Amino acid sequence: MRAAAILLAGGRATRMGGVDKPLVEVHGRSLLQRAVDAVHHCSPIVVVGPPSSVEGAQPVWVREDPPFGGPAAAIVAAVDLVGESDWTFVLACDLPFAADAVAALTQAIGTLPAGVDGVCLGDGSSRPQWLSGVYGTRALREAASTLPDRGRDAPVRALIDELAIAVVAAPHAAQDIDTWEDLREIEEDRHE
Repeated sequence: MRAAAILLAGGRATRMGGVDKPLVEVHGRSLLQRAVDAVHHCSPIVVVGPPSSVEGAQPVWVREDPPFGGPAAAIVAAVDLVGESDWTFVLACDLPFAADAVAALTQAIGTLPAGVDGVCLGDGSSRPQWLSGVYGTRALREAASTLPDRGRDAPVRALIDELAIAVVAAPHAAQDIDTWEDLREIEEDRHE
């Protein structure tokens, strides 16, 4: 399977006081490093956000224009850089268990019926987590080309609304960090 990755690392983290959330550490590794490590097998890895130092795979860095245009705009800014991969992982850089997310998504790809454009993880209530997904690159690129204003301020749902997306329940892998309380709970849970 030829796969690329888009990692979203350029949000405002308003619920965490504007901290550079991808650089927040969980058990000694930043959320950004966890995401890069989880998709190390992908080529290319495109990170949408301000450049930061990461170990291992060296990603391509890009920003949506203007910055802080939202996750749909970030995906639009990155999708043309993923080349001719069959699949593109799309991950927010606030997933403490990014490796588990990628493993669950990779396993799900092998079971998708024909005509399905991708799969995303579902949280504890089976609500789709669009930013924990893997999508057919061609379908994602075509969807991105239809968004007005390059996706600025559009919800991710608008980007994938016409795609056939399966949802796989994976509450642990889909867990994200939106608040300092979320971080404390993850840090207290020693499950890695």
